[in-house]
Amino acid sequence: VDESELLTVPDGWKEPAFTREDNPKGLLEESSFATLFPKYREAYLKECWPLVQKALGEHYVNAALDLIEGSMTVTTTKKTFDPYAIIRARDLIKLLARSVPFEQVFRILQDDVACDIIKIGSLVRKRETFIKRRARLLGPKGSTLKALELLTNCYIMVQGNTVSALGPFSGLKEVRKVVLDTMKNIHPIYNIKTLMIKRELAKDPELRTQSWERFLPKFKRKNLKKRKEPKKKNTKKEYTPFPPPQPESQIDKELASGEYFLKERQKKRKQMEEIKAKQADAIKRRQEERNKAFIPPKEKPVVKTKKASTEKKIDIEAIKEKVKNAKKKKLGALPEEEVKLKMAADEKKKKKK
Repeated sequence: VDESELLTVPDGWKEPAFTREDNPKGLLEESSFATLFPKYREAYLKECWPLVQKALGEHYVNAALDLIEGSMTVTTTKKTFDPYAIIRARDLIKLLARSVPFEQVFRILQDDVACDIIKIGSLVRKRETFIKRRARLLGPKGSTLKALELLTNCYIMVQGNTVSALGPFSGLKEVRKVVLDTMKNIHPIYNIKTLMIKRELAKDPELRTQSWERFLPKFKRKNLKKRKEPKKKNTKKEYTPFPPPQPESQIDKELASGEYFLKERQKKRKQMEEIKAKQADAIKRRQEERNKAFIPPKEKPVVKTKKASTEKKIDIEAIKEKVKNAKKKKLGALPEEEVKLKMAADEKKKKKK
């Protein structure tokens, strides 16, 4: 792709701020938004409400806190010149109601900051599974969430069934993807690794016009072992509107075979013949089983052992020499004269040394 065809933004460029000169006559109609907040947020909102009014007053937006009803309301005034200021004020009170601290919330009034509230409560069926996956998003001692905040430059708050994110538009897109993947049982560490690689690649100006797919890791999902199939499978029969055919009665069977028209004497004779045939088959089978015991088993073929081809010859001469040498050797202790001579030779050797 040619560089001329790409829409590039110069480094350090910022969109000019919206001023009163852009809309000198102000707004024609008054707009307002209200949101409810839980009871446990009442004490915090009472403390920080003067700061909220001061921050919104700079944009000429009024804010009201109703403790009896438990609601927050923001409205435009005649001096309001920015039509988008009321939308930012609406997001501000929404985030305050969802336990986001004011130190982070007031950043929503800036032009390059937006917010996203991700609903995760309905993405998982079982409550226990939902709690485990939500804890996986936080990580041990909040380390996974902190790493995600550093990579996306966003503030993330996990509260109840929602995840509130506050930061630049590009970071919010990545946060939403990671949160939804975590709820789909994809560990956030895979997405964090991809974000770290993208962060390093973005520093290289030569790679801006190239595809990054070759650098990004491809994680394959492990196929779990298939569930053991039951021995008996209940297969549903195909539905037919017609009833099953009526089974044949005994009379119908006799009519089909012709027995119905036989006399009683002939019927009895046929029954006796069938009984005798069955008895003959049973006797034959029983006799075959008895004869199995008298059938001799097959013998294994006899393997003949080979005789030793060569016998070891005894060397008589070597034996005679061994006997002569044994006779020369003296058995028992040495005589006294030889012992004295040996001791005298040892003493002479010691003196010489």
